[in-house]
Amino acid sequence: MKKSILFVTGTRADFGKMEPLAIAARDVGFAVSFFVTGMHMLDRYGLTKLEVHRTQGVTVHEFLNQRAGDPQDMILAKTVMGFSDFVAEHKPDLVVIHGDRVEALACALVCATNYIRCAHVEGGEVSGTIDEIYRHCNSKLASHHFVSSQDAAARVMALGEDAAKIHAIGSPELDFHSQPSGVTIDDVRTRYALPDGAFGICIFHPVTSEADTMGTQARALFNAMTASGRNFVLIAPNNDPGSADIFKAIDALPTDRFRVLPSMRFAHFSELMKNASAMIGNSSAGVREAPFIGLPSLDIGSRQTNRAKSASVFFADAHETDKIRDFLSTQWGKPYGRDDGFGGGSAAQRFADVIGQESFWSGSLQKTFHDAI
Repeated sequence: MKKSILFVTGTRADFGKMEPLAIAARDVGFAVSFFVTGMHMLDRYGLTKLEVHRTQGVTVHEFLNQRAGDPQDMILAKTVMGFSDFVAEHKPDLVVIHGDRVEALACALVCATNYIRCAHVEGGEVSGTIDEIYRHCNSKLASHHFVSSQDAAARVMALGEDAAKIHAIGSPELDFHSQPSGVTIDDVRTRYALPDGAFGICIFHPVTSEADTMGTQARALFNAMTASGRNFVLIAPNNDPGSADIFKAIDALPTDRFRVLPSMRFAHFSELMKNASAMIGNSSAGVREAPFIGLPSLDIGSRQTNRAKSASVFFADAHETDKIRDFLSTQWGKPYGRDDGFGGGSAAQRFADVIGQESFWSGSLQKTFHDAI
């Protein structure tokens, strides 16, 4: 029987990274399935589980792991219980998790305690918030690592992981951005009722350690954006603590200047980025995908601390009105060359090459600490 690979996805963002890897695995003969949970299952965030179901040739399993307002520790506990029951029944040969979300942490913990082979995508990165703690925990729990850069590989090795199990493949979502999206900007405008003319993109997520101030930060940022006279497409924040206050600030925005969307299909989001004049907020898309596309971006606050190195990425706190105004004045519509710091758009093929090797599936899952040289 062919080996089975289970991809865990909890958000629209991590699905954009998992989908290319899953398709590549499917196309070389693995039995591929998705465990869909987290924000995907919530109406408020666009019920993005539907995007996963559109993937051809894979099986999709749904698990509702939270209700509105659940704290992260409760979401962790629910996901551990649900995923433990699931893998006991389905027995995947490999579980693939991504990044730094609490759902990934829960599934990595289940895999480690049950000696299930687990691959972690995009470990070894720094961001300065609790996300970084989750990310490094996932790296320690996982048995294999697919990282975005040599810098990330070095950090995973510093955690004591075996260099032979670490593979620098680049960021998978860049595979999609490196190709035609399959839609036109006119298609995007029609589907999402976007007005004509230049636009920026804003995505501003809560920072869990700053949950009490997220409303104040959001209002300061949005006020500066409004004062710029520019038009923006604003994608709703994720569901971490502090999101309710950001939504309150969003609800007060002028609807003629801000088109607010709960989520977008990935192809349409890629085309949107390729035609935007600037990006602003604290999404990883602003420090990874925007530089690859050549889109100027302004990173707000602490969520992506130390993560970006590209010349097209600028920095400001939400209350630094002058910096925000200057960015939207001087960088709006300014083109930059493509930055390959997080890969060149071939991650899926590299992933398929690694899992296609017999050596990937051999060896003990009893981990030992490897001192970095």
